[in-house]
Amino acid sequence: MHTISGHHHISMITKNAQLNNQFYQKVLGLRRVKKTVNQDDPSMYHLFYGDLTGSAGTELSFFEMPIAGRTVRGTNAITQIGLLVPSFESLEYWQRRFELLDVRHGEITSYAGRDALHFEDFEGLRMILINNNGEEVPEKWSEWQDSIVEPKHRILGMGTVEITVRYLERLAKTLKDTFGYVEVTRSETEAIFQSKAGQSFGEIVVKQQEGPSEKPGKGSIHHLAIRVKDENELRYWDEVIKERGFQSTGIVDRFYFQSLYFRESNGILIEIATDGPGFTADSTVEELGGKLDLPPFLEEKRSEIEAKLVPLD
Repeated sequence: MHTISGHHHISMITKNAQLNNQFYQKVLGLRRVKKTVNQDDPSMYHLFYGDLTGSAGTELSFFEMPIAGRTVRGTNAITQIGLLVPSFESLEYWQRRFELLDVRHGEITSYAGRDALHFEDFEGLRMILINNNGEEVPEKWSEWQDSIVEPKHRILGMGTVEITVRYLERLAKTLKDTFGYVEVTRSETEAIFQSKAGQSFGEIVVKQQEGPSEKPGKGSIHHLAIRVKDENELRYWDEVIKERGFQSTGIVDRFYFQSLYFRESNGILIEIATDGPGFTADSTVEELGGKLDLPPFLEEKRSEIEAKLVPLD
C-alpha cells in the first residue's frame, strides 16, 4: 500500500543568506546540513537546516533571493510552520531564549490542540514551536549533538504546517481522496489532516480565507514537500496525480532525492520527494554543510557558480 509518511521538507525565500545562516544555527540551534545552489538557478544559494543528517521531516530549506521584497500576506499560501520540541518546559525555555535574543514571539498558547509558542524569524517568517509531549517521531530523526541549544529542549523536527486557501474543500479533497490523509477535525473555516493518524509530524491545518492571494517575498514559504519511500512510490504518485487531473512536472532528479511538483486547485505548490539517497550522497556526516556541494551536472560549472556567490561562513 502506498502512503505519505509525513513531511519531507519545506522551502522558503530569504533575502540574506548570512543572516539566515546566523538565525537558524545560532538562534534555533539547527544544523546546516547542506550548502548548495538552486539547481534551476545556480546563481542563488540553497541552504538546508535540520537534524544530524538532515533527515526527511526535519529539513528547513531556503532560497536566497537578494532582490526579494516584503511579503504581502494573503490567502492561497502556506502560512505557518510548526517545529516540534520535547515538552511544555521546552516552550518555557524557548520563550526565555527568544526574550534574551530579541526574537519576536507571543505567549505560550495552544495550536491544533497542543501547547504552542508562536514566533517569527528576522524576515517575518511565521513559525510555531509545538509541544510534542512524548508523541512518536520518525525513527530516522537523529539529534545533532553540537547544537547550541540545551539538549533536552532542542527542536526535534517539523510538526504541523498551516495552509490558508480560498476554497478549503478543494484542498481537503486532494489531501483525503488523493493522498489518503485522515481528517481529524472540521469547522466551517478550518480543518486538520494527518498523514498518520494521531501524529503531528505529517499534520496539515487548512484554513479558509477570502481575499487577495499572498504576494511572496522575503520570509514567505515557497512550497511544502511530502514524503515517500523511493522512486517506485514516486512513480506511483506521479500517475495518481495525473489521473486526478493535476499537471505534474514528472520526476526530477535532485541528486539528494528525487521528486515531482504539482499545484493543487488553489494554486499551492506541493512537492513529493523520496527519502534518499540523502545529504550524505556527497559528504560524510561530519562534513555536512561545511563546503559548497554541487550535484554532478553542475560540478563542471563550479568556478563560474562560486564567482557569483557571496562567501558564506
